[in-house]
Amino acid sequence: MPFEEISFRHGGSILLQFETPYDLHHMKQMVLPPSLKALLPQGIQGLCEGALFKRNERVFLAGAKPAWMFYVVSGEVVLERTGLQGESVVLQRTRQGFISEASLKVAAYHCDAVAITDTAVIKVPVKDIAKSLDNDPAFANRWITMLNSEVRRLRLHLERLSMKSIRERLIHLIETEGQEGQYATPSGLKTLAGELGVTHEALYRAVAVLESEKVLRRNDHHLVLNR
Repeated sequence: MPFEEISFRHGGSILLQFETPYDLHHMKQMVLPPSLKALLPQGIQGLCEGALFKRNERVFLAGAKPAWMFYVVSGEVVLERTGLQGESVVLQRTRQGFISEASLKVAAYHCDAVAITDTAVIKVPVKDIAKSLDNDPAFANRWITMLNSEVRRLRLHLERLSMKSIRERLIHLIETEGQEGQYATPSGLKTLAGELGVTHEALYRAVAVLESEKVLRRNDHHLVLNR
């Protein structure tokens, strides 16, 4: 199947694969990523839709009634709330995978979801997922396995936030969630600071010190630990 480049109205583009022609807001019959195709029952796969979100656009807002489960295909989305001092607190960051699994059987989304870069998602209808989980034991088992993986990731996140120094948090992030000592930062250090629970100024200073000590280096939108 051919790949097609989708251009945004305000600049930028994403390369995606489709079975049929698309329009900007409702991209029907997208080719599902292998992990999502293996997870979802066949009947739900045909109900999925694709959508694009521009950088800084809200995927959904806290308080809205959940109608869709969102699976990030490319780009980056964060779940965030506003802190006591008006600062943005990042609860979750996703470059591939679901961003709203906690909203499956609740009356409203509990936080905002924001596209940090130009992002493509698959929209899966919430009511159909809920119905299949009640009636399809095999799907329910696959869903539980996926949630267990997310719980492990969130435990690492909480472990990281319990560390006192930015240095410890940053190295922990690269070692546990990076690949071979490299952690991708496509949206920059300012966005990463929210996930680490620090100000971006403090993170810039910490990175500069680690670079001067030759503990890590920045390379093409990656933080790389020196071996």
